[in-house]
Amino acid sequence: MRTFWIAIAILVGRPIALISDVQVKLHGVKPETVKERLQAYRGNDVQREMTLKSLFESAGCTGAQLSEQPVKGLKEPNLLCVLPGTSDSVIVVGAHYDHVDAGDGVVDNWSGASMLPSLYEALNTGQRHHTLVFAAFPGEEKGLVGSQYYVKEENPEQLKKIRAMICMDTLGLGPTEVWVSRSDKKLVAAFATLANAMKLPASRVDVDGVGVSNEESFKKKKIPTITIHSLTPSTLRILHTAKDNYDAVKFDDYYVSFRLLSWYLSYLDQTVE
Repeated sequence: MRTFWIAIAILVGRPIALISDVQVKLHGVKPETVKERLQAYRGNDVQREMTLKSLFESAGCTGAQLSEQPVKGLKEPNLLCVLPGTSDSVIVVGAHYDHVDAGDGVVDNWSGASMLPSLYEALNTGQRHHTLVFAAFPGEEKGLVGSQYYVKEENPEQLKKIRAMICMDTLGLGPTEVWVSRSDKKLVAAFATLANAMKLPASRVDVDGVGVSNEESFKKKKIPTITIHSLTPSTLRILHTAKDNYDAVKFDDYYVSFRLLSWYLSYLDQTVE
């Protein structure tokens, strides 16, 4: 199932470009900080939302930039952290924070949710072209409830302003993977560019047939998406079991995913129209 990036570039019909003409500016976020946020997984979904809110605040997302959107049918809200840009174009970075009863739900999907505040902190370096919305969704395991509500509440004109949605789900089981069959070709090509330029491991693993994540809510609205994960056929068995705990995470791989995603978001902000 694994195809390395040179094959992906051929697949999408675009050469791997150099990024020497793009200046990526990021705040450094120490591995210890990223790890502390990953380790704050304990509690039910209501407690997790409260923890995430605190993590966003500690990362600098406060006041009007941080909001809770009540979701019909759920106790937990969508938690939205907005990093304003100079245009009205939007890039949504999303991950769900809810989890099933089996296991601790660290991989699926506190790994994605707890990375959101770190990505905000890394990208909060001054002017951005796009407005970046870091969205923590509840109810993914119940049928994408939070993300579906989010796109439903956006009017058609607001939806048109969303240039891309980056979905993070089940990170840290190993090196960074991309679900290419469910991702926009241009977004995949951009990720390939960054992975090659940074000389960091990333490859293709499609997990078709095991369900979908919050990207589906945006795909239905014709919004380009890319899904970043770490699953392989051998690690699928960890999901929704007692094996989904902190010990399942390979932190070195997880931090590499964080670095890649930080650079990727900065790159997209400068290159996506």
